[in-house]
Amino acid sequence: MKTEESTLDKMRSRPRFKMYTSLSPEEYARNLRIFLEQNREEFNGNINRETATITVITETDDYWKPNLALRTELEEGKTAVRGVFGPSPAVWTFFMFLYFLFGILWMVFITFWFVGVQLKLDEYNWALPVSFLMLAFIGLTYLAAQWGQNRAKDQMKELRKFAIGSTLPHEG
Repeated sequence: MKTEESTLDKMRSRPRFKMYTSLSPEEYARNLRIFLEQNREEFNGNINRETATITVITETDDYWKPNLALRTELEEGKTAVRGVFGPSPAVWTFFMFLYFLFGILWMVFITFWFVGVQLKLDEYNWALPVSFLMLAFIGLTYLAAQWGQNRAKDQMKELRKFAIGSTLPHEG
C-alpha cells in the first residue's frame, strides 16, 4: 500500500515545503499577486518572478515577526515552488552569531581553566565560573528564541493559512 504525502502534510510537520505546478513562474507570480490583493487587509508582501516574501499585518512591527519566503524555479519542465516559514534572515543570523560567540568563548575559558589545572597554576581558576556563565548565556539565548517562537505562533498559523490558500489550488 502506497501512501502519498501532500504539500499540506509537509507544511504541518516542517517549516519548509516544496510543491510542483504546471504554471510557469510568471503565471504563478501573477496568481500569487491576485491572492495577496484579495487578502490585503491581513497580509503584506513583495512578489516578483522568482521570489516572494509574505508577512502578516500587525499593529506593531516586532523583531520576531515571521515571514513566508517563496521561491520558484524550473525543474524538469515544471515549476517548483519552495516555501520557508520563519523569522527574517537577520534574526536567524543574529541567533547563530550568539550561539557561535558563546560557544567559542566557553571553549576558550574551559581551556584556560583546564591548562591551569594541568600546570598547577592558580591564576586561571576564574575561568571555570566564567565558562559556566557562557553556558548560561547559551541557555538564555535558547530561551529567548523559544519565547520569540511562542510570540509568533499566531502569525505563523496565519502564514500557513496563506500558503495553503495560495499554493494548493495550483499544485499539480
